[in-house]
Amino acid sequence: MFDRKLLPIWVTIGLFALMFAAGSFRYTGFFSMQVVLNLLIDNAFLILTAVGMTFVIVSGGIDLSVGSVIAFTTMVSATLIQQEGWPPAVVIPLVLAIGTVFGWTMGAIIHYFKIQPFIVTLAGMFLARGLCYVINIDTITIDNAFYTKVAQTKVGLPGGSFVSINVLIALLVVAIAIYLAHYTRFGRNVYAIGGNEQSALLMGLPVGRTKIGVYALSGFCSALSGVVYTFYMLSGYGLHAVGTELDAIAGVVIGGTLLTGGVGYIAGTVFGVLIQGVIQTIISFEGTLSSWWTKIVIGLLLFLFIVLQRMLGARRSSAKT
Repeated sequence: MFDRKLLPIWVTIGLFALMFAAGSFRYTGFFSMQVVLNLLIDNAFLILTAVGMTFVIVSGGIDLSVGSVIAFTTMVSATLIQQEGWPPAVVIPLVLAIGTVFGWTMGAIIHYFKIQPFIVTLAGMFLARGLCYVINIDTITIDNAFYTKVAQTKVGLPGGSFVSINVLIALLVVAIAIYLAHYTRFGRNVYAIGGNEQSALLMGLPVGRTKIGVYALSGFCSALSGVVYTFYMLSGYGLHAVGTELDAIAGVVIGGTLLTGGVGYIAGTVFGVLIQGVIQTIISFEGTLSSWWTKIVIGLLLFLFIVLQRMLGARRSSAKT
């Protein structure tokens, strides 16, 4: 009666609850609604990136360009708004379109030229990051009234707690992504391709169109993450979001998505990102530990979840035989 595919996500949720409980017992002031909401506030951009990455990994691919696309989005936004005087109503749709086209192009190259996603998206990573420095090698600070208002706006909640507009954007995208993944033909095609691409072809599914769409979706999510990151930082810089692609992959894997494709849940990805946030918060409350301990703990968790995935895969294979 228990679906083994759901085991990783239940482990993720349980681990999040355990780590938050441990922090609550150890540190005064840790157990509060605002601490939980701060996890969302600080990681809204990463949640958006990881949502797009979930679709890519479920389809059996990988996207290493997401961090660079975020940085490129911040640079284009800052340049057009701060130096060229363009209105945000034009800049934001423009950068979203640029990110979508960038992802669509990588997906088309992967599909039509039969090149490994790792190589294509690695090239995309270098390209987008390099274009940032073509625009400007320095930080461009944004003082536009709309951006500063969005950055400073606090949406009040019962009990005196609050969230930012970035959190509302992230939660809306998560809700849409869950519907897209589990209740649409596109989502079913993504899972089918990740499970077995050859079988999907024999079933007559639009493999090429779906794969290209997955990378276009990832590009859109990365660009939207860049917009949110711009609201958060109020600046554009070529070194923004360095290593975010690895954090997004870690969140997806810790959230229960199989690296081999075919199995994954958006909700699990959200908890995978929040676990990284809890680790950072615990280290911040501790005060005596280096921030690099975050990477060490995440590395250990990744290793454990990959081993868990391997064990579940081996059991599934033995059950079939």
